[in-house]
Amino acid sequence: MIIHILFVEDDEIIASGVVYALQAEGWEVTHCTDVSGALQTLTEQEITLALLDLSLPDGSGYQIFEQIKKTSGVPVVFLTAADDEGNTVRALETGADDYIAKPFRVRELLARIKAVLRRAGDDSDGFMFLGNVKIDTAKAKVFVGNGEITLTAMEYRLLLAFAQNKGQVLTRKQILESLWDVAGNFVNDNTLTVYVKRLREKLEDDIQNPKLIQTVRGIGYKAGD
Repeated sequence: MIIHILFVEDDEIIASGVVYALQAEGWEVTHCTDVSGALQTLTEQEITLALLDLSLPDGSGYQIFEQIKKTSGVPVVFLTAADDEGNTVRALETGADDYIAKPFRVRELLARIKAVLRRAGDDSDGFMFLGNVKIDTAKAKVFVGNGEITLTAMEYRLLLAFAQNKGQVLTRKQILESLWDVAGNFVNDNTLTVYVKRLREKLEDDIQNPKLIQTVRGIGYKAGD
């Protein structure tokens, strides 16, 4: 399968490094520096994923995002320097598949893109499941049984990390890398424990005997099947 990424970023220094990394993965890349160029590309080429900066010289990445959702529904990942939780939640609530704040590490960006591509292929109906938990990725809503629950942006990202890796053991390092710089917060080993505890309290029937997020001593956690 040929993966074609539309990458919209007006900072040439950032763009050059990202384009190189994307192409090194074997992906085709069309790089645009503004909204008008990106919209033109959408009329001429088929893309697999869009990587969009929010702040552009002639408008906003949201304008491109809206056009994509009208015509194709391919996954969208936002890049932005505005790394506050409000922007994170807005991006997720409007249907974005992920949000990465600048500055970011290229390795982390590639990992997040791969996760989005995998999710798009495996969960094309827009829903993910972890036990009795249903995640509406298009609306960034989470349901336990028939009831909707409220998660913070960080808790939501943590839940996605587990849902994307059902049945697999994730090291603490892997989880920390997947959460790095979300909402502009620094997540260390101690705070990860706190987030896992809070997520269990909202999802598990018995937090003393968790089924969805199991601890693997000395390694990390395992997401229930």
